[in-house]
Amino acid sequence: MTRVQQRLSCLRFMLPRLALAMTLFLPCLAAAAQDWTYRVRPGDTLWDLGGRYLKPSISWHQLQAHNTVGDPYQLPPGRVLKFPIAWLRVEPAPARVLAVRGEVQVSGPSSTHRTVSTGMQLPIGSQISTGADASVTLAFADDSHLLLRENSQLLLDQLSTYGATGMVDTRLRLQRGRSSNRVTPARGPASRYIITAPTATSSVRGTVFRVSAGGGQSVASTEVVEGRVQVDNRGGRQMVDPGRATLSRSAELAPSPSQALLPAPAFDEARTRIAALPLLAGWQPVAGAAGYRVEVVRADAPDVLLFARDLADTRVVIDALPAGALRLLVRAVDADGVEGLDGSRDFLLPDGPEPPLTLSPQHGQTLHQLRPRFEWAQVAQADGSVVQVASEPLFLQPLVEQTTRSTHLRTADSLPAGDYFWRVASVDAQGTRGRFGQALPLSLSDAPVDPQLQPAPEGRQLTLRWQAAAEASRYRVQVSRNADFERLLLDAEVDAPEASLKRPLRGGTLYVRVQTIAGDGYAGPFSAPQQVKLPCPLCYGAGAGALLLLLAL
Repeated sequence: MTRVQQRLSCLRFMLPRLALAMTLFLPCLAAAAQDWTYRVRPGDTLWDLGGRYLKPSISWHQLQAHNTVGDPYQLPPGRVLKFPIAWLRVEPAPARVLAVRGEVQVSGPSSTHRTVSTGMQLPIGSQISTGADASVTLAFADDSHLLLRENSQLLLDQLSTYGATGMVDTRLRLQRGRSSNRVTPARGPASRYIITAPTATSSVRGTVFRVSAGGGQSVASTEVVEGRVQVDNRGGRQMVDPGRATLSRSAELAPSPSQALLPAPAFDEARTRIAALPLLAGWQPVAGAAGYRVEVVRADAPDVLLFARDLADTRVVIDALPAGALRLLVRAVDADGVEGLDGSRDFLLPDGPEPPLTLSPQHGQTLHQLRPRFEWAQVAQADGSVVQVASEPLFLQPLVEQTTRSTHLRTADSLPAGDYFWRVASVDAQGTRGRFGQALPLSLSDAPVDPQLQPAPEGRQLTLRWQAAAEASRYRVQVSRNADFERLLLDAEVDAPEASLKRPLRGGTLYVRVQTIAGDGYAGPFSAPQQVKLPCPLCYGAGAGALLLLLAL
């Protein structure tokens, strides 16, 4: 092979690689050749503008020559000056932590793991990891926000600003999990917001979108809610419009053609109650859904996540949330893990007084009265209380809801015997009701209390003792020789669980029953009659006398 042939062969080998290199390098050259424009304001001079926007190595004289300015001190207001991007001052712009939920850790190139807290500044090179039920919201220099969800990992690759121009260069690497992004519209040609996942890169200039790194049962995806997102990798490029998503199954395969996101779930009003905790929400099934994602965010800051669950069911129960103006979000998730459009519902959770401590009945107690009495502690800010009783712990349809300014209450009506739950909330002087406390189980029985009588003859007295009842303040005891209690030997109210009466000289069977009386005067049912059998001393005396008379004869 001649030298010319060798050179041609080498050239044919190098040309494709050179073309690829130029393809990658040309956008950088284009960016470097771009200008940022500034409209002159009254009083501006090139000397001032150069000090404000240019790198220290770039003189304002170069700016004068680039714009062909005759007098650098007499700039006509309204004139447009061009600043080459490569000349602009570049400064670091750490991300700021807006909100943290659960356990979130951060590490840097030269630092160990630290716990992330609200207000923390995170520089370039920070690697953030979230736990199983954790999330963190970051704010960048242009007020773009990123919500890093549970079981995720994010590396902050580039965080910088072009001086005071408002242009921000934010480049992130989503190594694992999912992120939701709300990006401020670009303020100049050098503004960038780029998220690189293992299989593709998403680039935007102002939009709302979600990115999944894939893994497990999920495919890497980019889901666009608002605006447009460019997704590319070594295999190709895809522009994704709002309401659509693209999948990236491999870094070598081009992103898939965009597909429509699943529609927003429709709430089922019969199964939805968001006015009080626990919050209940139900929705209609969505065709094509393999599951659902439920979130609660602040209505004024939708990037601050307060609650998150992935569910297979079409209902959710949320026990704890902070007070304030909140937003419930529900979206369907398909078999590839792509999340659809949000069904949303705004609601206000009042910041009322704390729920009181409960005193009685105790957890799981059985009361032998069908109009139960409840008692609780006094909360400092409370002007009243609300008591609810229901047959199920979610209180979907409370059977009792009564308000009182006291710290105790008896239900206005009797309830059927059975199992119930009760809870109490405080109300402040303005009528704002706070959240309910824990739902406590309770059983009501219509069977009379067994007093477990213990008769004890003591000389000429007969003392009756019985088991004390927890809900009793006093007792009423009746003694009769007949089971119908029409003729009473004793009918008395006593404070202690015992009573005494004169021992009958004529023995036989006595019938005894006891009634409990609560502190508010409520009288429960009488217990079932119990029998007390007594000997007859007179009978013994008469028999002995007759025997002596016979012996005397």
